[in-house]
Amino acid sequence: MLAILAVTFPFFALVLCGYLAARARLLPLDAVPGLNIFVLYFALPCMLFRFGSSTPPHRLFDPAVAALWLLCGAVVIAAAAWQARARGAGWPDAAMGALVAAFPNSGFMGVPLILALLGDAGAGPVMATPLVDLVVTTSVCIGLSQWGAATEHGPARAVLRALQGVLRNPMPWSILLGALFGVLGVGLWAPLGRTVALLGDAASPVALFTIGAVLARSQMRPTAAAGDSARLQDAPLLSGLKLLLHPLLVWGLGWLMVGQGWMAPSMLVPLVMAAALPAASNVSLLAERFGADNGRIARVILWSTALAFFSFSGFVALMT
Repeated sequence: MLAILAVTFPFFALVLCGYLAARARLLPLDAVPGLNIFVLYFALPCMLFRFGSSTPPHRLFDPAVAALWLLCGAVVIAAAAWQARARGAGWPDAAMGALVAAFPNSGFMGVPLILALLGDAGAGPVMATPLVDLVVTTSVCIGLSQWGAATEHGPARAVLRALQGVLRNPMPWSILLGALFGVLGVGLWAPLGRTVALLGDAASPVALFTIGAVLARSQMRPTAAAGDSARLQDAPLLSGLKLLLHPLLVWGLGWLMVGQGWMAPSMLVPLVMAAALPAASNVSLLAERFGADNGRIARVILWSTALAFFSFSGFVALMT
């Protein structure tokens, strides 16, 4: 266990550093969006491109992995949305609560952390999960958030907007482009390759620092809750769905699929680790855009990130 903590501690310590820097105003809150832009559009795509080009395509695009991830995500989404609706929440809050419970922080945290634990062998399954979450899970939850919209085509238009957002997101494109380069056996021009390597090496520390800064900013600049959402005090429950139910579902169903020969055993450990990650920090931006209580979503992200240091390390100890 101490060996596992020796690997996981620096990652969560960098999140804490970003949080404390923003809380102490050492990092101006207005600078946080700039950090996000650097990570999302420069550093992280370069890191994903490198891993995509070196990962066999059958590991990136395994239909069994996609089916497992979608099925487990659907169960978590249904449970989170049902409990919110049962408490009187509207569709925007029910859907965004479901998304924050099912969408792990695979990009900013999962790829560097799990690769540090498992090496390149874990790259394929871990990078496959954000492809599914960005294209399918996010689109479904955004469509649900507009289910009660006054216009007849509210959900359809919301899904279309979500798909447009996917097309503008550089993460899936960088993975796909890297996979294409790997299949074709094409290498980058040496100076460009070194530039990509430098940016990719910066992705992990800056992304983790940025997560902490984003969490601090969400506390220091809370968005007022609207209507019935103010009564929802379910951050601990949604955090539990994210940190416990999601990885347990992936573990249980994945074990059955491995037993039936539908999935390679080497895929299971990185997938469980990916499911055990805290909630994705970008869900709070989606909540604000689609009329949900952003403060509630930010609390879930904060709770799950803080508790994941213990729960994630526990799952790693059990799986390895």
